[in-house]
Amino acid sequence: MDQPSESSGSSHPPLAAAALRADARIAEGRRLIAEAVADHSRAVQGVQPANPDLAEPYETLLSRLADTRGGPPFWPYLSSGLGQGPFVELADGSIKLDFIGGIGVHGAGHSHAAMVDAAIDAALEDTVMQGNLQQHPPSINMSERLIQWARTGGAAIDHCLLSTSGAMANENALKIALHHKFPADRIIAFDNAFAGRSLAMAALTDRPHYRMGLPLVLNVDYLPFRDSANPERSQRWAVDELHRLLSRHPGRYAAFWAEPIAGEGGYYPGSHDFFRALCEPLREAGVPVIFDEVQSFSRTSKPYAFQHYGLDEFADIVTVGKITQVCATLYGEALKPKASILSQTFTGSSSSIATGLKMLDLLESGDCFGTEGQNVQRHDYFAAHLSSLHEKYPALIGGPFGEGMMIAFTPGDGSADHAKKLMMTMYDVGLLGFVCGSLPTRIRFLPPPATTTFEHIDAAVALLETSLIQFSQQIV
Repeated sequence: MDQPSESSGSSHPPLAAAALRADARIAEGRRLIAEAVADHSRAVQGVQPANPDLAEPYETLLSRLADTRGGPPFWPYLSSGLGQGPFVELADGSIKLDFIGGIGVHGAGHSHAAMVDAAIDAALEDTVMQGNLQQHPPSINMSERLIQWARTGGAAIDHCLLSTSGAMANENALKIALHHKFPADRIIAFDNAFAGRSLAMAALTDRPHYRMGLPLVLNVDYLPFRDSANPERSQRWAVDELHRLLSRHPGRYAAFWAEPIAGEGGYYPGSHDFFRALCEPLREAGVPVIFDEVQSFSRTSKPYAFQHYGLDEFADIVTVGKITQVCATLYGEALKPKASILSQTFTGSSSSIATGLKMLDLLESGDCFGTEGQNVQRHDYFAAHLSSLHEKYPALIGGPFGEGMMIAFTPGDGSADHAKKLMMTMYDVGLLGFVCGSLPTRIRFLPPPATTTFEHIDAAVALLETSLIQFSQQIV
């Protein structure tokens, strides 16, 4: 963990914290912890069923969870706290192949040695949370690295504000844009957009049931997203609707909100041509562009999906999260607020910042990026296998869809009922994926970019085929 440097001529003693980290006892503790985690995680390999002896206490835990949170979880997942790569052990003794990773959070899989070691750094901190009145050098390092990565293609990104959630990162992005364009008060987004669960983000999200009973605190207008089956027509429709909106509400738009790859909406990829056709008239109208990369960051051929599509010149504000452990809002100097509208007691836990930095290291060292990088290669490999399953079971699985290490398929008839049935069948068989989108509803995978192998994908495909066979018997 970086600390302020000391000049060689200084008469001051070294920092006490630096001496602590250099203490031989700490080094020995790290070694012993790493050895113990490695020894025990070796038992977590390959899918296995639950331990019958743990069934009753596990059900008790699930019941307690439902009571405390006011309803049952979407599926009966309670981690034991140990795993290996994409395999995770649950508290009922079962082992699952986790290809959803907490919706993209576990970018190195489970119990990765480097992530555990980074968390030890954080455990040595005197504060478990960093924030407005207390920051440490790793916070600076994390912010600088996210900015550096964002600027590699020429994006005008100068500043970074860390935050504890993707929703908060998106809130900050919206505040920056609204402040910059005051008194403009309207937002343009895409059909099926998802931005988070706060009041403002629920208003922006194109899911009526997510804001049922809540006041609409934003005026949002929607454009159709790119249709990969008919890209030219969908682009024309989107551009025509954009010009209609800009003419109808001149000077009223504070931001254009876009996920480069529609995540919760169903894993619909964008393209350079589609986004450029929209961003150019937005730039002429002086409307800032916000790229929401809370889910897509690090999963394409470039660290940011806006870079993957060659949209660097249009990136005014960018949000990241999930795989980065700590979330962030990045923006250019031109949009720097003139009032103190950006401040948080907590900007991130010491652990999330330390493991976030290590995650960036692993993404770089894992050769994830590039047109021939691992993200692209594993996508092509996985997509080819899903296509083969579609040819074999055309009534049970459609697709594949998505981009890079964001991949999805349509189960059965694409109904929410079919998607949930197959998702729960997969869960029972031992494969974790999660729903997304509507009309059709799909099942998505977010394999960990830093550790997924072709062998893991082979295992997932085999489990999915077993699940499809069982699913076919349920929908007869």
